[in-house]
Amino acid sequence: MTRTRLRNARIWNGVDDGYAPFTSITVSDGRIAGIGDDGPVDEEVDLSGQALLPGFIDAHFHAYAALVDTPALEQLPLSYLAHHAARLMADALGRGFTTVRDAGGADWGLARALAEGLIPGPRLFRSGRALSQTGGHGDSRVHRGEPCSCGTIGNLSRVVDGVEAVRLAARETLAGGADQIKIFVSGGISSPTDPIAMRQYSGSEIRAIVAEARGRQTYVMAHAYTADAIIHAVCNGVRSIEHGNLLDEAAAAAMARAGAFLVPTLVAYEALTAEGGAYGLSAASAAKIADVAGRGADAVRIARAAGVAIGFGTDLLGGLHPWQLGEFRLRGAIEAPVDVLRSATSVNAALLNRTGELGVIAPGAHADFVIVDGDPLSDLAAIWDGGIKAVWQSGRRVR
Repeated sequence: MTRTRLRNARIWNGVDDGYAPFTSITVSDGRIAGIGDDGPVDEEVDLSGQALLPGFIDAHFHAYAALVDTPALEQLPLSYLAHHAARLMADALGRGFTTVRDAGGADWGLARALAEGLIPGPRLFRSGRALSQTGGHGDSRVHRGEPCSCGTIGNLSRVVDGVEAVRLAARETLAGGADQIKIFVSGGISSPTDPIAMRQYSGSEIRAIVAEARGRQTYVMAHAYTADAIIHAVCNGVRSIEHGNLLDEAAAAAMARAGAFLVPTLVAYEALTAEGGAYGLSAASAAKIADVAGRGADAVRIARAAGVAIGFGTDLLGGLHPWQLGEFRLRGAIEAPVDVLRSATSVNAALLNRTGELGVIAPGAHADFVIVDGDPLSDLAAIWDGGIKAVWQSGRRVR
């Protein structure tokens, strides 16, 4: 068993406001075996004063989102999407994201390929196919006439209605190995038939899904934009609110009381505005962006003031994935660098129920690191402007 010491580093542990007093860590068998210069090692790596951070976690990632045009995406075979996923995952790992939570689509085949080392990529927490009501955000069918309530299963989501039907769908999703369940409770940008303000799924449907998730000791994450949808979700047991751009003080207070997390995805709107049209974003979807894009920063401020735990996500599709590190830039414009870094590490680890294992530099934690040239605790540009010099995952240098 090889023991490796990384020394002469400015180490940020994922939690504290400043750098740690120690400057070296020892890695063995994929975990952090020790802090400081104690015990023999097989090799040493001199980091020459660079910053060592915990590996980043993207809590809203879409491994199978090969296209921005989601209705077209649903027509593609999974074998094609899997090849795209392999590249998207490898690229994310190279940017420092050693863990991702997939927000709909990633299946057990991708998880197994990663676990067996067939492809490189972040550690994966998957939701299976997200659950949507008929005419909801996950219903990518373009109806010409009366909507069909027959249900459908696509690549990223499945349409299912009614308490007993959603209960069964939740059980099937969890039986398939999902780490959490994703649902849609408000309208969205990329879907053709639902306005942003549309509330989706009844309270009884949401409670049935939440009950099944809790029975498996996990939780439900919900796509939600409006304050009404957010309150509806958290009051019925949802733990993780995705996007949340239109939340207000009442919604933030409801989230804080429920102990719910907010996962903003600010970079998705910037990327869609800049390049979405070139990648097939419809005119109808582009028009929806204006309804939410300008409110994301205010939502973060309101949630922070209310004491809501704020995670870090990107929600990028297709050719927009290279924008991933841009979330640090946008969040850094409205929050202190250390708060943004905590969102992408220890806060997201808590969201994933992996406190102490991920997103932290501590004995026993996974040896996932991002090595940065510069001082990211003072200026996040050290991350998004080419400062990442190396990435380690499970004690092995992968970039």
